[in-house]
Amino acid sequence: MKPIEIQDLLEYRYLSGLALSPDNRHIAFVVQQAASDQNSYIGSLYLYDTVSQTTRMLTSGGREKSFFWLDGSTILFPGLRDPELRKKKAQGEPWTAFYAIDIRGGEACEHMRIPLEVISAKPLDSRRFVLLARTNSTLPDFHALSQEEQAACLREGKDYTVLDEIPYCSNGRGYTSKWRQRLYFYDRSSGELRPITGELENVSFYQVQGEEVLYISSTYREKYNLTSALTRYHIQRGSHQVLVEDGVYKMEYAGFWGEEIFLAATDMKRYAMNESPNFYWVREGRLVLLAENDFSIHSSMTLDCKLGGGSGFSLEGDTFSYITTRGGSDYIATLSQDGRISLLGRDNGSIECFARGKEGEYYFIGTRGTRLQELYCLRDGVETQLTACNEEYRNSHTVCEPVYFPIEKKGLRLDGWVIPPADFDECRVYPGILSIHGGPKTAYGAAFLHEMQVLAAKGYFVFYVNPRGSDGRGDAFSDIRNQFGRVDYEDFMDFTDQVLEAYPQIDRERLGVTGGSYGGYMTNWIIGHTHRFACAVSQRSISNWITKILTTDIGYYYNADQVGGMPWPDPTPLWDCSPLKYASQVKTPTLFLHSDQDFRCWMAEGLQMFTALKLHGVQTRLCLFHGENHELSRSGTPRHRIRRLKEMTDWFQKYLE
Repeated sequence: MKPIEIQDLLEYRYLSGLALSPDNRHIAFVVQQAASDQNSYIGSLYLYDTVSQTTRMLTSGGREKSFFWLDGSTILFPGLRDPELRKKKAQGEPWTAFYAIDIRGGEACEHMRIPLEVISAKPLDSRRFVLLARTNSTLPDFHALSQEEQAACLREGKDYTVLDEIPYCSNGRGYTSKWRQRLYFYDRSSGELRPITGELENVSFYQVQGEEVLYISSTYREKYNLTSALTRYHIQRGSHQVLVEDGVYKMEYAGFWGEEIFLAATDMKRYAMNESPNFYWVREGRLVLLAENDFSIHSSMTLDCKLGGGSGFSLEGDTFSYITTRGGSDYIATLSQDGRISLLGRDNGSIECFARGKEGEYYFIGTRGTRLQELYCLRDGVETQLTACNEEYRNSHTVCEPVYFPIEKKGLRLDGWVIPPADFDECRVYPGILSIHGGPKTAYGAAFLHEMQVLAAKGYFVFYVNPRGSDGRGDAFSDIRNQFGRVDYEDFMDFTDQVLEAYPQIDRERLGVTGGSYGGYMTNWIIGHTHRFACAVSQRSISNWITKILTTDIGYYYNADQVGGMPWPDPTPLWDCSPLKYASQVKTPTLFLHSDQDFRCWMAEGLQMFTALKLHGVQTRLCLFHGENHELSRSGTPRHRIRRLKEMTDWFQKYLE
């Protein structure tokens, strides 16, 4: 068996976007793989036949990463196969072309071309569609301009950016002032293209049924807020009916449930913006409680071997289904119309997306156990693996199994795991690494994590825990507002103490610590409060809450809500829980990893801490990745993901071995 190595990222297959055909006969999904020569990911559509139980590749263009079913035998997917259209897009023209492919055979043909940057599309019938597109009301209608005006428009604005609202940026999208996600109606036969929502209205979720569209949106001019409105739109009449006014509820899902309108929303009164949504009926402008809920309605699992998305909701018949994280695993949860919530599946890793079949079965893409992503069927409580996209790799490599390691402290259970090194020998002594997840409202589990498997293969104990603040244990457990760096720090130190006691093979003098985002914050905090770690790797970190609040995409609302106020009138609470305040106490050699397009934890956070440690004579190094954002470790370019892990392992080797 081969050891797992850094460059194995190039061998993994990443599954996403699962969707059932209308007749339930076929499951389409996307498979992507890193292309080292292109330094990107190539994607193709695959088809699983539920009757013959066979899988086959449907497209081979290498650019297919999303799609939707038009009917029982036709799939539409966006693409740029026309060289002229590809050239126009590269020059900045907003175009989206959709190609149709018959799953029974034949080549993909261009089906429609739309003069918008389309994010997603839902068919009303074979010729009419509801589109979600990215638009900017301050830009002219490019397609209405003459060629000379188009050329001038493309030249104009390339050397400056105007900002006049907050947030003015978004991680992964760059500067976003006045950019919105807008709904449109499109008729392929007549060419009619008309907006459904306003120029400054931002749509976060939408559903279609018959001639109606149900959507969640917010309208803002100077500052984006967390609350949204729920609106019902009739296609033929062109009429809007606001069902729930903006200003009170943060909404996550809405749907047509029989004759009723169903909504998942929270007023954020108990646990602020991190509060999980309750389930409601929308009746005559009022929300009528269907069921209280204490858990997220999406996956919060930390993974580094997935790309793309897919649906995490289903509203079929008398059941609403969704993904939820409980402890260190994902489940499919069901809600009935009488308010009962049930969990399906077992404690076995993550679920990325799913679709519900006509017989009540669920098809899902998951990272189950220590396997990489595969397609599964959940029927009558039994999970069956349907594909073997990554089985050849897994069967030829040594995967180190995480050992569940919970700890108890003052009546509170913390879920943790320990991964012993490959070829573990109880008579030997090994270095150990504490790994800290982001969020903090996310969760670790026993699912496959490439980074941890690489470290274990190189001879390290890797141990990790879900401290207070993590997801999967209810809102009260997740709520650490105004306690960052306090209760969570205690949890990490207590967990480390108990791991070292249980595993005397870990050398207490050769301990490392690492984490990204919130995990980077905690890494910075830990090295300022203890010298027990021989080295640290701080990734996409936070060092100064005052600058973080004022320079990042979610800072002014998330950090103010969770950490403890604003810089005015008194910045003391923010400064007291900023790692930068304690930089003079740091003695731990520290590597900083940041990306220059990370608008979530802006590179200034790493630069401040790096400079402070240099000023105090601490051994430190900073590697800044150009063109990457906050998702470097999960979906960055292959070359940079490999370089990131090499920087980490070289640093650990230097100070721990």
